[in-house]
Amino acid sequence: MSAKANFDVLSPISFLQRTVTAYPNKTAVVYGDTRFTYQHFAKRVYQLASALKAKGVGSGDKVAFICPNTPPMIEAHFAIPLIGAVLVPINTRLSSNEIAYIIDHSDSKVVFVDTEFSSTIKEIQSGLEQVEFFINIVDEQCPESESFGALDGQDYETFLTTGSVETVESDVVSEFDTIAINYTSGTTGKPKGVMFHHRGAYLNALAEVMESGVTARSTYLWTLPLFHCNGWCFSWGVTAMGATHVCLRKVEPALVFDLIKEEGVTHLCGAPTVLIGLNGYAETCQRQFDHPITVITAGAPPAPAIIASMENIGAHIIHVYGLTEVYGPYSICAEQEEWLSLPKDEQAKLKARQGVAFVMAANMDVVDRETMKPVPRDGKTVGEIVMRGNMVMTGYYKNPEATAEAFKGGWFHSGDLAVIHSDNYVQILDRAKDIIISGGENISTVEVEATLYQHSSVLEVAVVSVPDDHWGEVPKAFITLKPGESTSEEEIIEFCKNNLARFKAPKYVEFAELPKTGTGKIQKFKLREKEWAGRERRVN
Repeated sequence: MSAKANFDVLSPISFLQRTVTAYPNKTAVVYGDTRFTYQHFAKRVYQLASALKAKGVGSGDKVAFICPNTPPMIEAHFAIPLIGAVLVPINTRLSSNEIAYIIDHSDSKVVFVDTEFSSTIKEIQSGLEQVEFFINIVDEQCPESESFGALDGQDYETFLTTGSVETVESDVVSEFDTIAINYTSGTTGKPKGVMFHHRGAYLNALAEVMESGVTARSTYLWTLPLFHCNGWCFSWGVTAMGATHVCLRKVEPALVFDLIKEEGVTHLCGAPTVLIGLNGYAETCQRQFDHPITVITAGAPPAPAIIASMENIGAHIIHVYGLTEVYGPYSICAEQEEWLSLPKDEQAKLKARQGVAFVMAANMDVVDRETMKPVPRDGKTVGEIVMRGNMVMTGYYKNPEATAEAFKGGWFHSGDLAVIHSDNYVQILDRAKDIIISGGENISTVEVEATLYQHSSVLEVAVVSVPDDHWGEVPKAFITLKPGESTSEEEIIEFCKNNLARFKAPKYVEFAELPKTGTGKIQKFKLREKEWAGRERRVN
């Protein structure tokens, strides 16, 4: 692309060089005893980029990362797209078969694996014929790292030494090039690869830090998985502002409280289940945050009581809403000054709504699913949340049918049913599809059902969400057994844990005849209504 005085490609990788220029000696990354300045961090990014380039990785190539929230995962968010390649961050909680599907479907030619998950990859390694090489991420701050056993291939730090610390120029040609593919559960049971482009990632990263108030004086704690929507694009946004990343391998409430105090953490993100864990620990151990902290939450809408409890221990809660297909958070429950005069419980109820679109998103509405016309702003008429604009995915990788369905009528269809109030704030009532969001993780009921049908005793099965005080909602399986067969709840749950990511396994099992229509279709809504009787289910 020829240079123009009035145009530059929008890409979040540009944030790094600007921050190095402005804050070269500022702490960029903290992980235990490890401290990187932005200048040092940039050199590691350039080493990774040039090392990959030397191995023949370039424009359009897919690079998978299976890694917790440690420094290499942040480095990957800059190094891989810098050379025009595509980052494929993979949920570390998935089973080996699920990971194999994603690696194969994404056409990943390189796989980086934290050694904690090496055994999972060893189970499938021989079948990953398109992968050209593996890199082991050996975390010296993880005491068990040596016992996990590495894959055949170099370790991460040695691989970095094969690259150069000299600045690597961007190979991004178009801001609509794919920067990452994030896999999400779908109603088909197979994960779908959501394609993010550089422009959307750039704008969403800036929107996140703008709406949450991150500045150069901020310190961000990585309680949100970086594999989830690229950490809601905070992976790039925190760097854009010259703030400090504090890495966290595993979310443990005691450690979170300690890091907030020791590192002066100002911001963190997490699903309501993270808030529940922090609040429960605070109550048990009589702890509070020793300074004000901003907590951004999404997933299943947080109960007003949780918002109030978190604010009582020193947190300022910002509630956002979105989906993987829109780069993570897309709207915010923007606080109004007049809310401050209301009782705390009333404020909490207002803050639990999904709110209004981000400044850089703008185009979000609730429409009639048949006519696509906006529903009345009456807080009663139910419609579907739709979005369009710069912060909507390019589409699903290698899935044109699902892409066309998602973009029907020129909008992205969220599948979330909601109302919109007179103040223009959106409030979700239910999910049109049968996705369960448990602790911020998507679970496809169809996928769980397909697994259960593989059990030799199962004749028919329906999986629905049931309320859970800790996770918001969890799966429950209703099963009709084959004549003469018998099994137990424990055996069914264990069967699922052995064939799926463990968090997808049903927490409860009930053996019963399933309600059906006259044509034999299982009426899952009747099962769901029975379980949620007297409880309001609002899922996003």
